[in-house]
Amino acid sequence: MNIDSLRSEVRQWLADHWDLAADRAEWLAAVVDRGYAVPRWSREDFGLGLDEESAEAVEAEFRRAGAPGSGQDRTNLWANTVLAYGSADLRQRFLRPLLLGEIRMCLLYSEPGAGSDLAGLRTTAVPDGDSYRVDGQKVWTSNAAEADYGMLIARTDPEVPKHRGISFFFLPMDQPGVTVRPLRQMTGEAHFNEVFLTDARVPAANMLGEPGQGWRVLQTALAYERVVLAESNRGASTRHAKKDGGEVDLIELARRHGRLDDPVVRQDIARVLTLRAANRWNNQRAQAELEQGTSSSLASLGKLLMSRLLHETGRVQTAIVGAEAMLEGADHPDGDDANFAAMNAYFTSIGGGTDQIQRNIIGERILRLPKEPDRFRDVPFREIPKSG
Repeated sequence: MNIDSLRSEVRQWLADHWDLAADRAEWLAAVVDRGYAVPRWSREDFGLGLDEESAEAVEAEFRRAGAPGSGQDRTNLWANTVLAYGSADLRQRFLRPLLLGEIRMCLLYSEPGAGSDLAGLRTTAVPDGDSYRVDGQKVWTSNAAEADYGMLIARTDPEVPKHRGISFFFLPMDQPGVTVRPLRQMTGEAHFNEVFLTDARVPAANMLGEPGQGWRVLQTALAYERVVLAESNRGASTRHAKKDGGEVDLIELARRHGRLDDPVVRQDIARVLTLRAANRWNNQRAQAELEQGTSSSLASLGKLLMSRLLHETGRVQTAIVGAEAMLEGADHPDGDDANFAAMNAYFTSIGGGTDQIQRNIIGERILRLPKEPDRFRDVPFREIPKSG
């Protein structure tokens, strides 16, 4: 089927089925069953087996109709990770519910002593019958309090170097051995949590990949997470600011505050719009390169660019609004948004790997610069001294 015929088919299907008042669960089920949720995947895995150009055409028609659900083969990091590394049993149990949004997920990666050097994690998973016993602590975990499962990386073999003794699991969160405590952010929100794992259990059948190969699984999961972060715009509050595709309309903001004729403000706005365009192009490039079961260093480039974009947007909002940016609350909506944007930009600078980590990846994998020295890289993990 050529692109024009495919577009017409999708457009007609949306006209026949999409209703703004439709039940979201029923709608997502229809999208998944039709194959539009993951058009790049095979038909055996709820997809259509389309190439990149055709899949983008499907997504474009969904965007035009304002209908959700398509493009999850790019943005659903949970389902993509299961498809790439899950057993037949895991795919059977998790793929469809994840595409339908029936299972809530979180990421159990970072630890108090293993953030930038994630391979230095000390949470352990010890075999115990047909399950593993998990002990340790995770931090900066988004949505942990509501999650049904967490994508967990834990050390299963301390006798090998740190990158090789890690395994990857889907850990059930609703159990006595899991304690979640919220971490309050400077924006007043509490998206992050610390998670304590004490004799928690995870079935051996919930391991993705082979024992000790969790670092490889993690690289794929991180690549999808960075693609999502590079596309998302968390720099503005949803309460007041006028948006265009989820982004603050800086031109309208400057016009409203009588600053649109200011040459410095105009130059600042132009710089932000240029960064937005560059970010869109880089995301398209990264998505085209990100084949199932692999990772793309270009995702780090996009994630770093989004971080810079959000900081720059917050700075420009503050410059436009002026003294009102020192105020917050519903009585000062533009100031509230500028305040939120400036503080919340740090979310993307930290989540999914810090800006510094992204620069390392870009330097080593894209620019081919020498790797940072790590004297413990080939040392059995048990022999690595504990920090602090």
